[in-house]
Amino acid sequence: MARALFALAFVAFWCAFGRDSWDGWVERTILPATLAETSVEVRDRNGAVLRIFPVENGRVRLPVRVQDVDPRFVEMLIAYEDKRFWTHSGVDGRAGVRAALQAVWNGTVVSGGSTLSMQVARLLENSGTGRWAGKLRQMRVAWALERRLDKAQILELYLLHAPYGGPLEGVRAASLAWFGKEPHRLTEAEAALLVALPQAPESRRPDRQTRAALRARDRVLARLNLPSAAQPMPRQMQGFARLAPHLGDELRRADPLRQRHSVTLDRALQIKVEALARTAIRGQAAGVSVAVVVADHQTGAVLASSGAPAYSAANGALGFVDMTRAKRSPGSTLKPLIYGLAFDQGLAHPETIFNDTPTVFGRYAPQNFDGVFRGEVTARAALQMSLNIAPVMLTDALGPRQVMAGLRASGAEPVLPDNAAPGLAIALGGVGLSLRDLVQLYAGLAQGGQARPLVWQSGERPVEPAQIMSARSAWYVSHILGGLAPPPSASKGQLAYKTGTSYGHRDAWAVGFDGQHVVGVWMGRPDGTPVPGAFGGDLAAPVMFEVFGRIKDGFESLPPPPADALMVPTDRLPQPLQYFGKRRDQVARDGLRVAFPPDGAALVESGGVPLKLRGGRAPFTVLVNNAPHRTGLRQRDVVLEVDAQGFHRISVIDATGQSQSVNIQIN
Repeated sequence: MARALFALAFVAFWCAFGRDSWDGWVERTILPATLAETSVEVRDRNGAVLRIFPVENGRVRLPVRVQDVDPRFVEMLIAYEDKRFWTHSGVDGRAGVRAALQAVWNGTVVSGGSTLSMQVARLLENSGTGRWAGKLRQMRVAWALERRLDKAQILELYLLHAPYGGPLEGVRAASLAWFGKEPHRLTEAEAALLVALPQAPESRRPDRQTRAALRARDRVLARLNLPSAAQPMPRQMQGFARLAPHLGDELRRADPLRQRHSVTLDRALQIKVEALARTAIRGQAAGVSVAVVVADHQTGAVLASSGAPAYSAANGALGFVDMTRAKRSPGSTLKPLIYGLAFDQGLAHPETIFNDTPTVFGRYAPQNFDGVFRGEVTARAALQMSLNIAPVMLTDALGPRQVMAGLRASGAEPVLPDNAAPGLAIALGGVGLSLRDLVQLYAGLAQGGQARPLVWQSGERPVEPAQIMSARSAWYVSHILGGLAPPPSASKGQLAYKTGTSYGHRDAWAVGFDGQHVVGVWMGRPDGTPVPGAFGGDLAAPVMFEVFGRIKDGFESLPPPPADALMVPTDRLPQPLQYFGKRRDQVARDGLRVAFPPDGAALVESGGVPLKLRGGRAPFTVLVNNAPHRTGLRQRDVVLEVDAQGFHRISVIDATGQSQSVNIQIN
């Protein structure tokens, strides 16, 4: 009866005031805000959801367009809720009169007269449905909405705001929570449930009121003359993914206005890596955490990143701290860079012999980790055994600042305590680096000495790679690291890797690469307290090999040696390269001299570089850019086949081991 009286009252209003007054009444309507905050999304390289941030009061409301939704659902929604949606002006008079007459005839409400536009008005203002003043307000707002928005925009407001139980608002959130998929393609049963739920979202929740939800779904199908569904009802609301949570937080802080962050991560691999991280800390001491970064070193794209095994403070592990970004002591993981830079400068070769004995550098007296010295060892063996004297010697010869420059060239951002000047201690981990820094450094080694910045977001413009060292020197390092045996339980296959343990057993590291991927693992306590007995080889290396096993079956082959690689035993190296540290003692005052070209000369390209030697003892060995160019040379005036434009280093070594080098430029 009440609905009939309301209809008569509206007719009386129309007759009393006329259309002009009615139009003015609608035009003066103050509309509620039609723009609503929507959840920020983080998507992987294939568009799959990694994380969804809730909006106010923990609600999940995802942006949606009509074209994002299965057309069958839209057709069913309109056919069930508002048949004349596309033609009425906001209020369906025929449906209203029918609802009123049915209410009069039956003495109770049989069908509602609310259009989708009226429902949008109610959702925008969060108003009830039972009071006539509220109903009149909904009608007024619906008419006003129809004048200021088109039908597609009104439909999208419904698809965005319709409630679907619990924190769910909008059809996208509902489809993801109840069916685990976007609403692009829905079955008839799924579409029918999504049509029915907004009418009574709590009393029809499939996970709590299964029978009521089933009856409501089947009622929609029956009214639309569709067959009853055999598809089972979803029994639980699926939680929204919170994968790579530290990265999501970082991206949101960096760009708080962006609604969708598309990253290079691979969702399937990210799930595997996070599960492995949780497994890795089982049985470890309280507070121990683990971080993992996986990248494709050919493109620089980061494929997985886990800053902690759990995004919580459980077990004292400070899981909210992203340990892929924390600056920690890298232990021995910088040694490959030092050797590579030394190879590049002609200071050493993989088969150069070092004297691993107690050595004092001013007041600095480094020791090997186990306190044992090995005597004469090659650079190859020293790096594979992670001995400490040789890399400190090389850092002393290179200069600590050059090592820091190599680090920065790789894209790393090293930190020294109190901005102090770099010293020899950096060779053994006396500098702050993050796991991301180390992964980027090793990616550069894997790419022939070319540093390619890590890429985190899809669509990032590629950056021109920087040269850390020559391809030959990078290959020497990779070949040495590729000779390390894997941990006892690890998969077999060639993987170039290095482990490290910081002072006091605070950090355990493992970083390695094959022909395509690079993986870095850190283990320790985020608060920096020691983990007694923790070693990179024991803790981090097995996890790193496990990660490679999650990426694919087997390892991609490491590249073959470049053409200018010098693969000879120690006794066939030029004499100054056979033993490190004796070169200065072997140079006589009146010995070998390069008479032409002078050091720093700029020459015009003319089919070669004239070389004139004075003093010294034949035969001579000539190196160009640290690679053998002429051997067994007895002439003192020759033309070298060097015509490439740019800078070149020409080194000459005589039979007694005396040497001299000049730097030239060819224009």
